[in-house]
Amino acid sequence: MVRETAEVGVIVERRAQKSPWVDHAWVPVAVLAGAPAAAPWTVLDQTASLTRYYAGTIEIEFFGTDTTMYRENLRSQRPSLWVSLRHIDASPGVSLHLVTADPSDAEALTETGTDIIEAVPMPVEIQQRLAAFVETHHVERPFIKRKRDRASPEALARREPNYPRRGDVE
Repeated sequence: MVRETAEVGVIVERRAQKSPWVDHAWVPVAVLAGAPAAAPWTVLDQTASLTRYYAGTIEIEFFGTDTTMYRENLRSQRPSLWVSLRHIDASPGVSLHLVTADPSDAEALTETGTDIIEAVPMPVEIQQRLAAFVETHHVERPFIKRKRDRASPEALARREPNYPRRGDVE
């Protein structure tokens, strides 16, 4: 299986909320190409209602089997990366879980309902690297519509009342 990786840095914000249920919300806001020298969870900016952090570095993976989705992402009006944050008990309260360029992977991540998933703009350097990966490894696969098997009329037929059923002892 063809696979490449790239390191990216993630910027997140902790935003104060005016809600009776929660006092803050975590929001991924940007991805940086490469691994900055800053330590994870370094405060970058702080106001009364918002704190911006460099959350850390994570590896993004490109798979040869997902090139169709990458290509569609790159062709979109706004090529994106999806950042997944996972709630944890330790400080600061969330951790980096995953960054992906595959929109179908991002959709699958939402199924748990507990992670924070946000699309952020894809940096130009990652766009270029992903485009080169797609160019090198994409294999066009024709769409083949599957046909259903015809139903067997015998499978739906009535059985005689004396017909032995599964589990009956003769």
